[in-house]
This record gives sequence, structure tokens and C-alpha cells, in this order.
Amino acid sequence: MAKRRRLIAPDVSALEELEEGFAAKPSANPFETKSVVPPIAQVAGEAASLNSMTGVTDRVALARDQGDAARWREAEQDGLVVQMLAIADIDQDFIRRDRLIEDAEAMAELQASITENGLRAPIEVARTDAGYGLISGFRRLQAYRALAAESESFAQIPAFVREADAGQAAYVSMVEENEVRANLSHYERGRIAVLAAGQGVFPTVEAAVDALFGAASKAKRSKVRSFAKVHEALGDLLQFPTGLTEKAGLALATALRDGYQGQLREALAGATPEDAKSEWGLLQKAVKGASTVTRDKSRGGRPQEITRIASRDLPKGGALSAEVSSDGLRIELKGRVINADTAEQILKMIARQIG
Repeated sequence: MAKRRRLIAPDVSALEELEEGFAAKPSANPFETKSVVPPIAQVAGEAASLNSMTGVTDRVALARDQGDAARWREAEQDGLVVQMLAIADIDQDFIRRDRLIEDAEAMAELQASITENGLRAPIEVARTDAGYGLISGFRRLQAYRALAAESESFAQIPAFVREADAGQAAYVSMVEENEVRANLSHYERGRIAVLAAGQGVFPTVEAAVDALFGAASKAKRSKVRSFAKVHEALGDLLQFPTGLTEKAGLALATALRDGYQGQLREALAGATPEDAKSEWGLLQKAVKGASTVTRDKSRGGRPQEITRIASRDLPKGGALSAEVSSDGLRIELKGRVINADTAEQILKMIARQIG
């Protein structure tokens, strides 16, 4: 009878040796390609690895795209993105313009430059209910409109669309551009301050001057106020206002402060001067009298404060406005023609009202 052997369970070290032996043992079939790892597990592992790498790449690309989109939206909101706008959709009279006259030769040069090189500096507009309102770039828009009459390729103009209205920022932007590109005349500076205050954009002419010409020296702003005074008192009668020299304008402002408005208006009323020189000759006769009068120093060098009453549109057309100053009341009717009898009745009504 054979002797039975007693079986003993292998310990941990023995099992590890067996596993290492199986792994190192070559396959009996040289054409066998099966791996010890099941195929499905191997495929799943490789797919998971690739998916992980693709996910990282996609997330980086998505983050970059989101960042670019956010920066684009921010730039667009700030009006830093150039857009092509139809010139027919732009209202050039969105705000009152500061320049009174245009140089025909300079306009021809601008058109030639645009035709040859395109528009180097886009215009600035603000969105309106009807389209867009022009803030700055009046001459460039005029040039495009002239060129569009000859070629449809100029029917659209590059523009920055700003989030603005016809308020203080729009006027400041317009004035700053013209001060840099082509200096305004002394009279034009004073005039735009008066117009901006008259439209209620600024509470007073002085506030308009301080805001529109804030970068200018105190002396320059004082001169602008003087020419504003000239426009307020004589603007409706002057035929060559931009021809006034600095010296002439300051002399007129002095005469106006000293109470010579009546004489100066009388000198211009009904006159037909041929040029700025002859117009100044008419005014100079009245100014000479003013220069000999001793000036009241307590009145200072600034023009008197004028309060403007908001313009009222009339049912049958036209508009009525008024200005109140320390020395009187001025009522103005625009867009309507009335006869002498109607004017007389109006005066009687006013006389009864104020007593």
C-alpha cells in the first residue's frame, strides 16, 4: 500500500513565485497574440485614456473661446469694434455741429484720400430709434455721401457705435475731435457753447464752456465766453462771424458788457457787407464809442448770466423760445411768419400780463 503524502497549502511567497513564473513563461503557440489582459479591458482602458486627453484639450479650447467672446462683447459694448453702417441710416444732425463753414479744397483732398487709401479713422455714432446719430466725423460722412453718389462702394462707412445720447458726452467728443484735427474759429467755439446750453445739455453757457473746453487754459476759456456773448447778442445779424479776429471779438464783447448791444445791432440791421472786413468796419464805428467809456470793474470780465426757456412747438408750425437776462427779456419765433397786426396783439397781451 502506497504511502500517502500530506498536502500543505502554499504560503504567500510561494504563490507570488508561481505568478511570476506564469508571466515569464513563453506561449507554446508562436502565432498566439492574446494578451493576459482581456481584450475588452484593454480597449476600454485605451479609450478612457484618449477620452481623458481629448477632454482636457477641449476644455482648454472652450475656455479660450469663452474668454475671446467675453472680451469681444466688452469691446463691442465700449464702442471699440468697427462696424460697417449704411450712410443712409446715419442722422448727421443728431447734435448741433460746431463748424459753420467747410473748406471746399480740404473736402476735395479728403475725398481723394478716401478713394485712394480708404477711411483711416472711423466715424463715431450713437444708436437711435431711427438708426444712428452722428457724434463725430461730420466731414468724413459728407465725403462718403459725395462719393456714394458716384459709386455704390461708398454706400457704407466704417463706424464705432458708442453707447451715448445727444448729451454732454456727445458734444465733448465732437469738440475734442475738431480741436485736434482742425482748429475751430473763436466764434465757432463760443457758438457751440451757446447752442449746447440752449438745448438744455448744460445748465448755463459757462458750464458748457467749462465742460467742452475743459482741457483749455483759463485764459482761453475766458475768450470762448466772450465770443459766446457775441453770438448771443449778434449771431442772428452777423453775416461773416467766423471772420472776426480775436481782437475784434473781444472788443465786441467789451462793448456788449458796457450796454452797447442796441447800437451794434442797429449798425448791422439792414446792412449788406461784402466781406468780413467791411462788416467789421460797420461794427467798429459803434465799438469806438464803447472803448471810451470807463468800465465798471465790479461787473468782472464774464458775460452776464442768461436763462433760456425751453422752446415750445406751435400747433400750426414753428417754435417759440425765450431768454431772460439781468437787463431784459428776449422772445424769438422761428419757422413762422406773422404780420404786423399779429405782432402788435402779442405785445399787448404781454403788456397786460406783466402790468
